[in-house]
Amino acid sequence: MLRREVNGEWHSMTVQVLFLPDEIAIAAEPGEPLLQVAQRAGVFIPTGCLMGSCHACEVELGDGTLICACISAVPADTTQLIIQLYGDSVW
Repeated sequence: MLRREVNGEWHSMTVQVLFLPDEIAIAAEPGEPLLQVAQRAGVFIPTGCLMGSCHACEVELGDGTLICACISAVPADTTQLIIQLYGDSVW
């Protein structure tokens, strides 16, 4: 578990991940794979190649950035991560 120092005290460092549109929130550790976080939250993200090539797992972050969840992890430089899921009947 990652920890950070705040005013001389050490605190556990977690990131609040919010999956939209269902508004499912879960605490995650920086560096934790996004697919693992989604699975713990009971959120399904489709996958294909698991290498980021097919884009089946593409999600949109709160700032509009598109990422492949299969090759992405929870960032360490934030306290909240918003992930917009897409519905695709093909996957």
